[in-house]
Amino acid sequence: HWSENYGWKMNMAISGWNEAMIVYILAASSPTHTIDKVVYDEGWTRNGANKLNYRSPLFFTHYSFLGLDPRKLKDEHFDYWAENTKMAKTNHDYCASKSTNGYSDRCWGLTASDYSKGYTASSPNNDTGTVAPTAALASFPYVPEYSKKAMEYFYYVLGDRLWGEYGFKDAFSLRDNWFASSYIAIDEGPIVVMMENYRTGLLWNCFMQDEDVQAGLTKLGFTWK
Repeated sequence: HWSENYGWKMNMAISGWNEAMIVYILAASSPTHTIDKVVYDEGWTRNGANKLNYRSPLFFTHYSFLGLDPRKLKDEHFDYWAENTKMAKTNHDYCASKSTNGYSDRCWGLTASDYSKGYTASSPNNDTGTVAPTAALASFPYVPEYSKKAMEYFYYVLGDRLWGEYGFKDAFSLRDNWFASSYIAIDEGPIVVMMENYRTGLLWNCFMQDEDVQAGLTKLGFTWK
């Protein structure tokens, strides 16, 4: 998070668990400026201390895995398919139990998005009463039955309050009677990519066939077949 204008002001370490796992995968996969495994071990996994909080924002299970296929992905610490699926189910089940917020079995999905007071990373640990369609819909590979219910609810029940020219608007709160007017690319993108990965595995298959990526994953101790 270094910036020419702001230096190290944000100073957020690229360490797990969050959306930055893909940074290490790409760095290890570089044929010209690669990293050693020790960088991954100490930077990302923190030598095994890295643990996924299942009540985290759902984008943790999306951004790194748009191309990186989690279905059979394992290392010495995690089964990534099992971890990501458990987190998606936890997010759904939390919302299904919170009808006072306007959530339900069909109306769920807490992640980083716009909300009525600006922008925040909503989660079961930071519940702002705000649902972001990207959370449920980019989870199609993990929990397709729950994601399908959410898609039908967003489109057929909430209708043009939530659906517009560029697809689903970024977020809404039934509790606060608030609907975003914004479309955010980093939220729209995972919807399209992960729905296609659920349908055909297209993006996963293309990414995982790359020889440099395979070399990087091997270097870091992953198995994926």
